[in-house]
Amino acid sequence: MIFENVRNALAQQFEVDPETITPDTNLIDDLGADSLDVVELIMSLEDMYGISISDEDAAQLYTVGRIVEYLEKLQ
Repeated sequence: MIFENVRNALAQQFEVDPETITPDTNLIDDLGADSLDVVELIMSLEDMYGISISDEDAAQLYTVGRIVEYLEKLQ
């Protein structure tokens, strides 16, 4: 469920087919995200899950799989 939510959020933000996003997808290398894109994604995840993600944690969330693992640990 978390993976699908993250995948759909990324697909919408980057206007790509959700099916192309896997746990190994790198936000910068594969999706072409820049720092503003990453900030927008973090804010979106914080709103979606009612959490606060520190800048230190956010810096570690550079693949879809890492994002999903991080969110799963918070539940």
